[in-house]
Amino acid sequence: MTKAEELRQKFVAMIKADGMITAPGCYDGLTATLISSAGFDCAYMTGAGTSIAKGFPDFGLMTMTEMVANAEVIANASNCPVICDADTGYGNELNMTRTVHEYERAGVTGIHIEDQGFPKKCGHLDDKEIIPIEDYVAKIRAAVAARRDPNFQIIARTDARAPLGFEEAVHRGNASLEAGADIVFLEAPQTMDELKAVPQQVKGPCLFNYVEGGKTPPIDLKTVASMGFKISILPGFLLRQAILSCEEILGELKSSGEPPNRYSHVSVRDMFNRFGANEWDKLRTESGPTKQAAE
Repeated sequence: MTKAEELRQKFVAMIKADGMITAPGCYDGLTATLISSAGFDCAYMTGAGTSIAKGFPDFGLMTMTEMVANAEVIANASNCPVICDADTGYGNELNMTRTVHEYERAGVTGIHIEDQGFPKKCGHLDDKEIIPIEDYVAKIRAAVAARRDPNFQIIARTDARAPLGFEEAVHRGNASLEAGADIVFLEAPQTMDELKAVPQQVKGPCLFNYVEGGKTPPIDLKTVASMGFKISILPGFLLRQAILSCEEILGELKSSGEPPNRYSHVSVRDMFNRFGANEWDKLRTESGPTKQAAE
């Protein structure tokens, strides 16, 4: 069994077990490594973070190839299951089929697919365009049929709440489950009552999207878990901290002309060791020319 297959199996077991999985958002190998090293059971590759890390807003400007390439980097850097944003599947059912094949080959645990038109928008922005339910369910069916590992997770995301109402969003979530989806991601409920109703009215495991300053009311994760959600993703948690911290430190450097020394206690070697330097040095010693000559 491959590493990817083991992690998918582990994720399915976690979904079936009691409690809620918390998945911080990562957007590169660095953040994926930190999430895994911190002991989290799951990581989430944020599409917004992936786009911003490339210098673009979350407006559907990333291609499937770019997203999959980042997913593979993150999967290789992480020792926990990784759930990834796959936007709209990048086209119709044929495109959806290739999207599943590519993400599965990249070694991730699963993807979520949304019912927006393309190019899409961040789920917490206004004026989203939603495709007909028949077209969306067809893409979900294609995604389910395309996966080679039955534990590869197909997460159905619906953005229908804002333009079409909460009842339609629930209807789309349940229609996706009937088409074979594993989990429902009902994006941006707008009231606490709607949040409570999601796990009650959706007939399968539900994902909660923790977005600071978004359309969903502020809520703590313990309350989210008590409502019955099975997984909570935090797409912008590390991204926001990184942006604001970098802006602050760069501002200090610009104004003073001297680099801030708040992390001077962390050596270059300490930083490298966080990313496997000791293991690579051991490999260098065991397989290098000096070792071979001694043998």
